Amino acid sequence: MPNNEGHALIQDRVVSIDALRGFDMFWIIGGSRIFGSLHDIFNHPSTEWINTQLTHVKWEGFRFEDLIMPLFLFIVGVVMSFSFNKRLARGQSKKQLYLHVIARTVILFVLGMIAQGNLLAYDLSKLHIYCNTLQAIAAGYLISAIVILNLGLVWQVVTTVALLLLFWALMMFVPVPGYGAGVLTPEGNLAIYLDKLILSQFQDGTSYTWILSSMTFGGTVMMGVMAGHLLRLEKTGGVKVLLLLAVGAACLALALIWNYWFPIIKHLWTSSFVFFSGGLCYLLLALFYLVIDVWGFKKWAFGFVVIGMNAIAVYMATQLFDFRQIGNIFVRGLEKWCGQWNGFIQAVVGFVVVWLILWWMHRRRSFIKI
Repeated sequence: MPNNEGHALIQDRVVSIDALRGFDMFWIIGGSRIFGSLHDIFNHPSTEWINTQLTHVKWEGFRFEDLIMPLFLFIVGVVMSFSFNKRLARGQSKKQLYLHVIARTVILFVLGMIAQGNLLAYDLSKLHIYCNTLQAIAAGYLISAIVILNLGLVWQVVTTVALLLLFWALMMFVPVPGYGAGVLTPEGNLAIYLDKLILSQFQDGTSYTWILSSMTFGGTVMMGVMAGHLLRLEKTGGVKVLLLLAVGAACLALALIWNYWFPIIKHLWTSSFVFFSGGLCYLLLALFYLVIDVWGFKKWAFGFVVIGMNAIAVYMATQLFDFRQIGNIFVRGLEKWCGQWNGFIQAVVGFVVVWLILWWMHRRRSFIKI
């Protein structure tokens, strides 16, 4: 719903969080297309490397593009640490919070079905029940909310680790009919077996897994919750940055060690993937927090903040509409003059159309909340 208390929202928030969310959304709503089109122009090894980083690995491994989705979940967790604390401080009961959590979970899940589950096709043969980033957020958000509302900090950490260990144990030791235990191939792992068994005709037909992986979606959101707890400490900004850097480095080291026995696989959202992507998220948050909130350099991040303040709204908009079509109204006639630059120009103008809409909403202090 629209929220016109924009000034209060901006003042109450850590600016770097909104900037980092906007940075993440930038790649989703146009950045990947913009930078990917550079290779069509220059055809250079450096642009080829950039183009490669803007695609997902087929199975094991990690590229920049594989960070976009976990960063989205991570930031949800960071914000949860602040928002739940504020709601409890205002005297809201656990019952009120649970009602809010359930409503938000359902809305996110339905929006995910609209975005990629073909819900609006109104055709059961095309419907995919669980297949989208927003639904992963819904699952991680629900799990994390239960943990936050019922456990203290130490047990939150213990529960997060337990979720990741349990997922590892299930994947490695529960046998899959026809394949056995510990198989991590796209067709033979436990998570995809359960998805196909439970979702049946409504499974999306890809090798991405969702139902069992909800445990590790929760792990990624909880990684963000822990980062939020760090930011809320009564410490100096410099100390907070060092803590974020230390946790990030520790997560990366643990992920690389665990990778030998439980590979980093985004499609399965393996526990090692949670630690590796989480470590990078901590480092990015440390960088944004240092530059924006500690050093006070905020103006450069305004473009990202504009996106970040309406992240879910713009995500849904770009899933449902191709804004390049609007942009092409203004630049289609340039195609005969632009040659190899045409794709880049169309991508930039399409992104500018989206950003200007968000900027107009920001100026009106209109922020869509769920």
